[in-house]
Amino acid sequence: MGDFNLALVVVAIVVCILVFLFNIYLLINYQHPDDANQAYFPKFVVVFGLSIAAISILMLPADVANRQACRHAIYNGACNLTLPMKQLWLAIYIVDAVLVFFVIPFAMFYYEGDQDKTIGKRIKSAMCWVVTTAIVCALLLGILYGLAGKADFTVRHLSSATTSFPNSFDFNIGQQCIGNGARQCSAYLANASSETTWTMHATFPEYVVALATIVGSVLFTIFGGVGIACLPLGLIFSFIRRPKAVITRSQYIKEATELGKKAKELKKAADALHQEERSGAKGRKWRKNVKAVEKELLLLEDDVKALEEMYPQGEKAETAWAMTVLGYLAKLILGVLGLIVSVAWVAHIVIYLLIDPPFSSFLNEVFIKLDDIWGLLGTAAFAFFCFYLLLAVIAGAMMLGLKLVFVTIHPMKWGSTLMNSFLFNVGLILLCSISVIQFCATAFAYYAQATAAQEIFGHNLQSLRGIKYLYKYNVFQIGFIVLAGLTFVYYAAFGWRRKKPSGRFQLSS
Repeated sequence: MGDFNLALVVVAIVVCILVFLFNIYLLINYQHPDDANQAYFPKFVVVFGLSIAAISILMLPADVANRQACRHAIYNGACNLTLPMKQLWLAIYIVDAVLVFFVIPFAMFYYEGDQDKTIGKRIKSAMCWVVTTAIVCALLLGILYGLAGKADFTVRHLSSATTSFPNSFDFNIGQQCIGNGARQCSAYLANASSETTWTMHATFPEYVVALATIVGSVLFTIFGGVGIACLPLGLIFSFIRRPKAVITRSQYIKEATELGKKAKELKKAADALHQEERSGAKGRKWRKNVKAVEKELLLLEDDVKALEEMYPQGEKAETAWAMTVLGYLAKLILGVLGLIVSVAWVAHIVIYLLIDPPFSSFLNEVFIKLDDIWGLLGTAAFAFFCFYLLLAVIAGAMMLGLKLVFVTIHPMKWGSTLMNSFLFNVGLILLCSISVIQFCATAFAYYAQATAAQEIFGHNLQSLRGIKYLYKYNVFQIGFIVLAGLTFVYYAAFGWRRKKPSGRFQLSS
């Protein structure tokens, strides 16, 4: 038993180190050249935040393994020698909340500050925003915790008489209790009057995790519901809309000229906005125009990339075209595999969470059978399904950012991702990772039963006043399924169409 626990600790340490190194690799390869050898604090926040998000998702499989460490123990104190998972869960999510609501906003305000200002003024400006946010959050948390920070558990009051220990017990449907007299000892046959409510005050860390989970669940329902459909379908329809052949030189010159005109228009608009910023006219119209320019610039970059694909140049033009064809074939394969995973997720939510009683435990049984084949197969499959939900959240945020002006676009592109986009996506991943874990703990309750995560995200969270009704009536699950269905319909109706070229870009007046 001690050897097993020691091995679990060693594996946990090694995984944390590997996650940290992998996130450094992502940062180095995704960062924009303009951020090279600078912006060290935002880079540290990015690596640390991504590591916390990844570790938090991997903690649920670790929680299951930790539970199994003392399952076959022959002495009572065996479970005291395992990892303190409940304390680790609370610690990791308190750090998560601090990063999302304080550290990342500070890093973004500092990074996006006016470059003409001194470092001291930029720090002062960022601190003002963060302190204001901290005061508002502290007041809200204190008021909500004082007024509604209680958990109501519905229990049954059962009682029975006592008697001397007999040689044999004689129980039947009519005699289910020991001794004689009026009593209710059968929870199955007890009447409604035996039900009562047991109220207890939730701990403050658990309440902070609960509220962060609610905020994350709203974003997860919207972005995740859209992303679970657009992630695989976007790849599939990208293959359908792929360039079928190389265009002629005259066509290339014509398209390049149009893109050049569009680039000049965007540069003129960006200069005008920069002038307005210097003059202090940063109102609602200015922010709306900035988002519009960012959207058009992202679409222009996509058009340039598509044009380069249709007319490869240089000595290795044929090789470049072959790689383009292979890239679209890879998108088709990944899209089909992703579609299978998305359909499995939607089917599991419907038959296990929305149907009462559950029609089948579905993926729970799959993970358990994979564990029986080889101990890490079920764990790896479980982690993959959780990470897939996070990818769906990012894909959904990107799609809605392109379709809706009021959603800020922060694309992640290889070798050209600015730190503010990194920080935004890390914050989104951190905030939604709490909800992903809660969602997975509920969806895979049979596989992850009797774990510390079940205690925090199952019993306590779903019994808090005001919050419990969102889970009692499956509000988030239903919203997730509805948005996924609408996105499937949208792609079926419009996903195959090629994007029409936009007209002349103008700032709103």
